[in-house]
Amino acid sequence: MTQTLNQQAAQSAGDADHEIKIRAEHVDFYYGKHQTLFDVNLEFRDREVTALIGPSGCGKSTFLRTLSRMNELIGDTTLTGKITLDGEDVYARDFDVVQLRQRVGMVFQRPTPFPKSIFENVAYGLRVAGIKSRSIISDKVEESLRRAALWEEVKDRLNDSALGLSGGQQQRLCIARALAVEPEVLLMDEPASALDPIATQRLEESILELRDNLCIIIVTHNMQQAARISDKTAFFFMGKLIEFDTTDTIFNHAHEQRTRDYVNGNFG
Repeated sequence: MTQTLNQQAAQSAGDADHEIKIRAEHVDFYYGKHQTLFDVNLEFRDREVTALIGPSGCGKSTFLRTLSRMNELIGDTTLTGKITLDGEDVYARDFDVVQLRQRVGMVFQRPTPFPKSIFENVAYGLRVAGIKSRSIISDKVEESLRRAALWEEVKDRLNDSALGLSGGQQQRLCIARALAVEPEVLLMDEPASALDPIATQRLEESILELRDNLCIIIVTHNMQQAARISDKTAFFFMGKLIEFDTTDTIFNHAHEQRTRDYVNGNFG
């Protein structure tokens, strides 16, 4: 599988131009007494897309959720190790979780629009943040919908229910909703798994455009998708990080046999 020209150009610039945004160090994770992540060490850089791949149940989605402390919503979970955002420990007692989830947006596997208008879905986070100016909210809603490549499709029906949008449109609306509060990182957990090929293509185009300003981390089972849109790829297996490198290396010159077997479809 070959990389896109965009990926090659991004990688040729070198890691030196992309600061580390999130770092995971020696992360272990437990649901109750059951350990699901084992000593995971990863770095994610600004203005890069990183794909997390691996078979079902390998821990990649669990790991993704640790980056914004979403697993805490489940209860009876334990994380050891350290996760930092711009060098700050996000699990420190005095770290503001509300601020964390503004800085680190999340898009889930299935679209989760609110039963509100298209406009109010995108404006929701702004209102929660205390912004009351109608003009500021309107400008930010339009900007976010444009960044999510949805504006032209919905600009004449912003007051219609978001539930009337197609699945692909709903997913891009959820991206716009996350973008409205200007996150620094965007986490995406199999965002195209329920979409048709055309909607998937539009979503991928949005991701490539958003990469210019964000650190994006995406869990995907689609090997072709990972090859198309990511700069780096991390392969997980049975809760362990097996290999992490440029996407070209992972798909064409992987060092680990398990990585080669997985990307070549020998198991998974």
